Amino acid sequence: MWTQQFIETTRGSFEVFIKGEGEPICVTHLYSAYNEKGNTFANPFTEHYTVYLVNLRGAGNSVESVYKDDLSMKVAVKDLEAIRTSLQFDQWAFAGHSTGGMLGLVYAIQAPESLTKMIIGGAAASKEYMNHPGSIYCQENPNNERLREIIRTINHPGTLVEEKRPLSREWIEMSLYLPENYEQYFNKPNSGSTVPERLDYYSYTELPNYDVTAQLSTISIPTTVYCGLHDAQCPHTFSEQMANAIPNSKLITFDESNHFPFTEEPEKFAEMLVDQ
Repeated sequence: MWTQQFIETTRGSFEVFIKGEGEPICVTHLYSAYNEKGNTFANPFTEHYTVYLVNLRGAGNSVESVYKDDLSMKVAVKDLEAIRTSLQFDQWAFAGHSTGGMLGLVYAIQAPESLTKMIIGGAAASKEYMNHPGSIYCQENPNNERLREIIRTINHPGTLVEEKRPLSREWIEMSLYLPENYEQYFNKPNSGSTVPERLDYYSYTELPNYDVTAQLSTISIPTTVYCGLHDAQCPHTFSEQMANAIPNSKLITFDESNHFPFTEEPEKFAEMLVDQ
């Protein structure tokens, strides 16, 4: 189990879960809330780092948002910087998956002096992934109509929890290279529940204007970009674009993974971390 700690900062109190040994690394996701069970993405990092799994503003038991823009990536970076300062770290590493990776890009652009390295995956530098036919979020994708139906049903106030579970599973299976292995992949303790308010802000306020492509060349810290070759959320081509644009970066491709390489190819993912 992970150790819960509340970090008091100049920007409020933030709930953080800690595990592992080694240099400090911050791990978070833009709209997830964590608990003592940890997280399947964060777990492998504990073999090499002291991991600080952060609940951002409005997630878990962290300080609530006051203004709408408190849920933005730029504000999240300021909050992470306040946490780092309170922990008395001159620098730390950052790791993020999916929108956590997008947050990592913004962090590296805004406060590069605070980061030793960055490990990001299943992400993109702009909203254009939503328009790629290979993404389930694109209307041209064969799974998009069903996905939109699932999302409408899950978000409907009359939908029971028992009805949401199989729908959530179906959504995840769209992002697995071998969906028949679902039970095998997700039979361990895990946390990372969706925070609706943060997801809504990202989807309807931040995403329509999200594009840091032109700033990628300014990122100077060592960066590892990883992605499943069959990623159905942020297709592999967007990881190629990031790795090609960030000067001190490398791309690791997982040939038998969709959106969750750390779950679908855990041994290769662990090997990747050894080389960091």
